[in-house]
Order: sequence, then C-alpha cells, then structure tokens
Amino acid sequence: AGQIDFFCAEASQTLSFLRSGAIKPFAVMSKERWPAAPDVPTMDEVGVSGMYISFWNGLWVPKGTPKEIVAKLNSAVVDALADPTVRQRLTELGHVIATREEQTPESLAAFHKAEIETWWPIIKAANIKPQ
Repeated sequence: AGQIDFFCAEASQTLSFLRSGAIKPFAVMSKERWPAAPDVPTMDEVGVSGMYISFWNGLWVPKGTPKEIVAKLNSAVVDALADPTVRQRLTELGHVIATREEQTPESLAAFHKAEIETWWPIIKAANIKPQ
C-alpha cells in the first residue's frame, strides 16, 4: 500500500506532489533532466536507456485552413510564449517552453511526424485499438 510501481503523467499534474514530498520519483522519461526537478535523474542515468516519453502541446487547425490564418494564429502563440508573465506561469507549472525556432508550424509538423514514426510501430505491434 502507498506505492505505485510505474506512473507516467504530465508535469503540471505531478509537480506539487513532488515539491511537497508526497511522491518520490525514480526518474524522468526524457533525454534531459527536467528543469522543474533537476535533482531527478533521467532513465538513461538510472540504467534504463532508450525509454523516452515526452509530454508536449501543439495547436492544430483543420486541413485546408488558409495560410494567412495559420500565420496569424502562430504569431499570437509566439507573442504569448514571449510574454514574461506567461513564461513564468508555464515554468511554475513545470512546462518546458519550446525555443523560438521550434515555435513554427513547420517545426511542429516535423516533430509530430517524428512522433508518429516512433510510436506507430509500437502501437501496431501491441495491437492497440482505439476505444
């Protein structure tokens, strides 16, 4: 009782428990240490190499959305992510803010494609079906 063998959750769901000492993490599942908890090692550092799961956010629009609309939305997101108050709040919640170079539709598309290429074979091999 009182022990969970494996738990994988988004940062903002766990940070308050981590800071209060209510949970003791074994490792983070990213390639780099999490800035919000720099004392927690990565899976590579504890001897479980190659086990990476990242949580990220993106903004999508329907296919065929005019490029001007996409550019306007992207500009609004870039402006918001440059705002010191927004950045501070996201950091307090444990989010890692994408670099300015990563804050483009093209960068998100490339990242999303890479995620699909990583996870789709695993999903197929495990015969995971939508429910």
